[in-house]
Amino acid sequence: MSFVPGSDVPRPSGPGVKLTYDDFVHFPDDGKRHELIDGEHYVTPSPNRRHQKIVGELFGQIWSHLKRHPTGEIYGAPFDVVFSDFDVVEPDLLFVSNERARVLTEKNVQGAPDLVVEVGSPATRRRDEKTKLQLYERFGVQEYWVVDPDLDVIKVYRLVEGRYQRTAELTLADHHVLSTPLIPGLELSLADIFPE
Repeated sequence: MSFVPGSDVPRPSGPGVKLTYDDFVHFPDDGKRHELIDGEHYVTPSPNRRHQKIVGELFGQIWSHLKRHPTGEIYGAPFDVVFSDFDVVEPDLLFVSNERARVLTEKNVQGAPDLVVEVGSPATRRRDEKTKLQLYERFGVQEYWVVDPDLDVIKVYRLVEGRYQRTAELTLADHHVLSTPLIPGLELSLADIFPE
């Protein structure tokens, strides 16, 4: 197995070889995000300041809401989501409802969270909007938010009869407010999410 440091390009171990969760737990603890999708190793550099501010704002507002209305739990990366032996990801944020709390273990999430949030970058845009979208759809994540910090846009995908439909594309410029049926009463102003 090899990869170029800072690269977002998967580097398989060899022809036709798929990496597994056993390989994943031996990846270096180097501050980068390591993920497996269909047995291929993806590495993403540590995030920039704006990315971290957006993730922090989303986490803080959702966490505060859940303290008042305890309908589930929110977690930030790094916290592994193990879909299968060949599919292990670390979303920026994930929400698990009380009804699905059985997927939570002390070490990771074993199965699909209710909601996954990825804050992208130009280097991860294709993976977030294609590869991960297909992965989350396949394993039954009910809702997926793709946050674009360059355009101040949030795309919301919801599972409808086993397929994702983009149900909203919210923009800072249009003063949109983000909400989800998965967390009743939650309303997030995009003006609060995207720092100036």
